[in-house]
Amino acid sequence: MAVDLNPRLLDVLACPCDEHGPLRTGTPSDPDADYLTCTLCARRFPVRDGIPVLLLDEAEGGPGEARGSGTGAPTGGDSASR
Repeated sequence: MAVDLNPRLLDVLACPCDEHGPLRTGTPSDPDADYLTCTLCARRFPVRDGIPVLLLDEAEGGPGEARGSGTGAPTGGDSASR
């Protein structure tokens, strides 16, 4: 099922990471997935019952995945410093 968000809402939503990248619907491998993907850090945020869950703790992928950890956890102490 594809994410169906108001285009105006999608324009104002951004990744909660420090870079605040714009989000696009789906994932790189599945454009119809119920996720929003950050265009900068590649984190994937689930969309549950039509509501984007923009929490770093709920994100999948991202910088850690590129190095093979697969945890999706922020790097550089982002969550520990808050």
